Amino acid sequence: MDRKEISQALNQLRKGLLQIIIVVIILGLILYPFSKRLLSYLHKPISEDLVAFSIPEAFISLIKLTLFGSLFFSIPVIFYRIWKSFSPVLKINDPKFQSLILFGSIFLFYLGAFFCYFITLPFGIKFLLSYQSPHLRPMISVGKFVSFCAGFIFAFGLIFELPLILALLSYIKLINLSLLTRNRRYAILLIAVLSAILTPTPDAFNMALMGIPLYILFEIGVILVRIIENKRRIGNTL
Repeated sequence: MDRKEISQALNQLRKGLLQIIIVVIILGLILYPFSKRLLSYLHKPISEDLVAFSIPEAFISLIKLTLFGSLFFSIPVIFYRIWKSFSPVLKINDPKFQSLILFGSIFLFYLGAFFCYFITLPFGIKFLLSYQSPHLRPMISVGKFVSFCAGFIFAFGLIFELPLILALLSYIKLINLSLLTRNRRYAILLIAVLSAILTPTPDAFNMALMGIPLYILFEIGVILVRIIENKRRIGNTL
């Protein structure tokens, strides 16, 4: 991997941005008529009504939600363009292996996103709302609520790419099994810090909802690195 290859990959990705933008716009036009329904799905975990603190906030929030939704459903195209641009840099020539990595990345993203939507967000939001009292009632801005939920959903989706990232770093020989196993305690510490940052609440239960799956994903990544190194070792002995 040299600077010229990376520059070519970035140029290729720049050319693919037009396709990504077109797909996002088309999906946005399709999703906008259903934006109120999308908001109702996002609003399910809480019983409190959302409020708009300015005249255009409700409209802008639906536009924002439409954009997040179109980006969410455009992930296969986005990942495809990224992979198409950078796969030559990684020198992965096997089409089946390329397809496996692409579909694996898409699957892991949606797995993390749905894990956040169905498990982490409901528990986190209920925990935060538990601090209300008869004299303290929350007024939840629809705009901030949409940004809050979308931010966590996308963050969890990207975090769940960890096993694939470790496998790719091992494939291009930037990391090895010895490095991962030797520094496992630091990985656990980093996972704990990420869990504290990414979960919407600071309590141990909700942090565990993120930390335990993330640690499992790390161990899956270690297994993938072990498999890659074993295959490389067998190939070198033949």
